[in-house]
This record gives sequence, C-alpha cells and structure tokens, in this order.
Amino acid sequence: MTTISETTTMNENHPVLQVENLSKAFGSRTLWKGLNLQAYRGEMIALRGPSGCGKSTLLSTIGLLVRPDSGHIMIDGTDILAIPRRQHKRVRRETIGNLFQDYALLENATVRENLDIAARPRPLLPKPSFASALERVGLPGQERTPVHTLSGGEQQRVALARLLLKPSRITLANEPTASLDRDNENLVLDLLQDLANEGKVILLATHSDRVAGRCSRVLSLHHH
Repeated sequence: MTTISETTTMNENHPVLQVENLSKAFGSRTLWKGLNLQAYRGEMIALRGPSGCGKSTLLSTIGLLVRPDSGHIMIDGTDILAIPRRQHKRVRRETIGNLFQDYALLENATVRENLDIAARPRPLLPKPSFASALERVGLPGQERTPVHTLSGGEQQRVALARLLLKPSRITLANEPTASLDRDNENLVLDLLQDLANEGKVILLATHSDRVAGRCSRVLSLHHH
C-alpha cells in the first residue's frame, strides 16, 4: 500500500485540484488506500517515489484514464468522478493537459496536424497562435515538418507546443524529461514553469533530483 507525504507547507488559496480518500487495488495488491492531496493555482509539484508505488497510475487516474476503486477527484470544486463517463472525454479535452515521456504524437502527421488536435476545443484559434507556440519551444517555421523526421528532443518540443495551445487548468507530466539531454530538459522545465506562472497546476512524476528541485513542492509516495 502507498501513502503520500509532502516537503513544504501548502498555500492558503482554494485548491484547483483536490484528491480525497482515493483508493486503488489491482487484484490482491493495494496500490493506495485513502490517498489525499491538494494542488493550488500556480504550483509545479513533483510526484516522487520508488518504481511501482503508483505515480503513473495516480496521474492516469486524475486524468480520467484509470478508474479508482473509491474516492473523489475535484477540479475547481467539481467532483470529476461524479460526471457521467460519456462526458469524460470533454473534461480531458478542456480541463486536463498531458505531457508524456513517449511524446504521444501522431508520427505520420505533420507538426501542424498534431497541434490542430490540441486546438480543437477552439476551432477559431488564429493562425499566429500556432506560430507563436512553435517559436516559444524553439521550432519556428516547422508547421509542415513530418513528426517522424524530428529527434526525440524536438518531438517533446512539439508536445510542449501542443500544451501551450490547450485550454487546460491542470497539466499531468509523466517523466517528461527522462530521455532528454540537458538543453531539452531545461526547455521542458522552463515551459512548464511558465505554464505554472500563468496560473495552471503542474503535477509532474519524476525520479530526478534535479527536476524535483525545480518544483515548488514535492509529494512523496511511500510503500508500506
């Protein structure tokens, strides 16, 4: 079973994300029982712990990709687990952003086609927004480039540009720097910090002391 602890005092503001008494088991193995956490506007939070403690599963659960056995997940006071499942896709599209270790891009599509997916909730998004997002991640003028021709670091930059175009309140990042060199790692962390500075919540699973050191606080999952 896994519990959670933290290293700093939380803000006094109303939490954007509140997890209450969350429990999940796989067969006879209890992953967490009664897990609680709160995340506040503008925070970039590192989620740490040994392999198998449930960091990735927790992110997937908050992202409505895995169903917990019990508990509540509230975003701005609304329990998203109480929303009908047919509406989960809309919640994921409009409220939750994801940044994955494996980038989760359409490799046979162009950069622009991948960004179009993120912009779908806002179909009238002006064209300069795409150019601006690519400029911010260091890929100016790459709209027509096939994704499969890009390096791993460049693909993660496309994934970051996708986040910049998405109207999310919360970004869930699962080991987003694990396979990157130092320059690309810094770019990812700088952009995530920018998103936090804009008022979003960033919840980031990582094994890296350096990455955790860039975050505003650290939540540690522990086996028992």
